[in-house]
Amino acid sequence: MRQSNLLLPTLKETPADADVISHQLMLRAGLIRQLASGLYSWLPLGLRVLRNIEAIIREELNRSGAQELLMPVVQPAELWAESGRWQKMGDEMLRMQDRHERDFCLGPTHEEVITDIFRREVQSYKQLPVNFYQIQTKFRDERRPRFGVMRAREFIMKDGYSFHLDQPSFDATYQEMYNCYERILQRMELNFRAVEADTGNIGGNNSHEFHVLAASGEDTIVYASNGPYAANLEKAVAELPVAEATPPEPMARVATPNQKTITEVAQLLQQETTRCVKTLVLKAEPSDTQTGAPLIAIILRGDHELNEIKAAKLPGVAKPLQFADEAEIVAAFGAHPGSLGPVASPIPILVDYAAAALSTFICGANEDGVHYQGANWQRDCPIDDQQMVDARNVAEGDPAPNGQGELQFQRGIEVGHIFQLDRAYSEPMSAYVLDQDGRDTAPIMGCYGMGVTRLVAAVIEQNHDSRGVVWPQPVAPFALHIIPLNAQKSDAVREAADALYAEAEAAGISVLLDDRNERPGVKFADADLIGIPHRIVIGDRGLQNGVVEYKHRSAENNEELSAEAALARVAGQRL
Repeated sequence: MRQSNLLLPTLKETPADADVISHQLMLRAGLIRQLASGLYSWLPLGLRVLRNIEAIIREELNRSGAQELLMPVVQPAELWAESGRWQKMGDEMLRMQDRHERDFCLGPTHEEVITDIFRREVQSYKQLPVNFYQIQTKFRDERRPRFGVMRAREFIMKDGYSFHLDQPSFDATYQEMYNCYERILQRMELNFRAVEADTGNIGGNNSHEFHVLAASGEDTIVYASNGPYAANLEKAVAELPVAEATPPEPMARVATPNQKTITEVAQLLQQETTRCVKTLVLKAEPSDTQTGAPLIAIILRGDHELNEIKAAKLPGVAKPLQFADEAEIVAAFGAHPGSLGPVASPIPILVDYAAAALSTFICGANEDGVHYQGANWQRDCPIDDQQMVDARNVAEGDPAPNGQGELQFQRGIEVGHIFQLDRAYSEPMSAYVLDQDGRDTAPIMGCYGMGVTRLVAAVIEQNHDSRGVVWPQPVAPFALHIIPLNAQKSDAVREAADALYAEAEAAGISVLLDDRNERPGVKFADADLIGIPHRIVIGDRGLQNGVVEYKHRSAENNEELSAEAALARVAGQRL
């Protein structure tokens, strides 16, 4: 490609509304342009990167035995009503009607469509397992699109779905997809982690997220310092604490008239927040004999935070998780938030393991302006094993499970998620097959997603410097950038550049020739900005000495080589 013919509108200044480096560089390097909030056009250079990423994904999925198909972006409401998600999806789903007033949506995902295809075309267990995928546009009406293409409303995603007669079959495909995702990210030369993830409302134990490690990542991933354990923050667990062996202190009432927070109470009593517990009141599942609003309390150590994903799965907690309002709390306790505690609690309590390990602790006395100091579980508030739960976010430095050192944190960009759907779609949509005994059986389903457009941003977040993008070779828009200097004044330079350009193309090397009538400084700045891995500079002085200047984008210095040796370097050879 000759650069004079390429739509490549680079920018010198960083756009003011671009917060993360990938958004800044994608705009500056002419990869994308914003059409509206969360909507982007992909310009030629960006599209080349996108297609390279798609090609890697497609090659590895085909290698794994998955079959590619393509499903419509526009989907009828009837399918979503069958699965029960037409209303559950909420405002992120963009709904619309056609001229006949029939309801449709722009697909945020394709579970319903693939299940409909399956139930129409697959009838027997002999046709299982099957694994389908597509690379397709999705639309989710994000409330606050941000970070460029990392959280856009319209995006391209690889979504895959598998169908299985039994759990062993699913487990085998799940492991193959796990391995496939690792190969995809390794081929892109990315530093990533696969972590255990929450399965959400679907349930099941099979769920992993794949995160590209980057300081700008929205997600916190947790890993063991001396072992393989890794999970996202929603799922992460610490080694269960050992109960303190110190003898209990006498419990005493303490006036705390103006102290409403854990920090304020701890400061007043000259104690660490780790010696306090806090009481969070949630809506509970109603029982047959319940009168009034059913509530349940979760007790945490004072320095810990509630993990709402874990809490929502605890026995007795209403689903979806909801916090009690102040009026409900006062009606139940006779006291306001800030003075609540587990001693003589009027509602059932669940106690996080770390709080339950304390021998003595400070807590609210269920009386405004009063706390207990020196409270003890078994003496003042007996609890049993069924009441002890994992309900908190782990903290950095916590002991990792199974003696794997300490838990450490990193930031990550989620680019892939694989998990078990179980029969959440096959059963309600009557997607049955006949099993070996001729009975209708709903298959187990798997789901395998990977953000294609998000991967472009993730690659940049991990591969850039102060001058611009530093593309890994497998995803780069071009492999080679040829820069002739003052070619408009030198026939020798122009002819040498054209000859090298033709030779590179003949060798199957993707090449961009900067044939623009621009000053060398402009050409070099643009070359660094767009980040093509290999650069060959051709000038009169070098030609007189029989050499060109070769430089890899990640290198500090140029090398003087013959044109043949430079081209061989690009092709991965050395002369």
